[in-house]
Amino acid sequence: MDKELLAMLVCPQSQASLEYDRAANELKCRQSGLAYPIRDGIPVMLVEEARVMDADEVMAKPS
Repeated sequence: MDKELLAMLVCPQSQASLEYDRAANELKCRQSGLAYPIRDGIPVMLVEEARVMDADEVMAKPS
């Protein structure tokens, strides 16, 4: 994930910053508890396409 692109993207629901999870190929927002998929190198920034993270994921420290 390009660091410049990541710096420009925010969660569409909470407007909070995102963290890139390389293992899951997702952009995660701890504030909203949503994880946005990355498909074919393109972040899918739609709330309807996001996965709701479980409580342990939200509280976990970024890797």
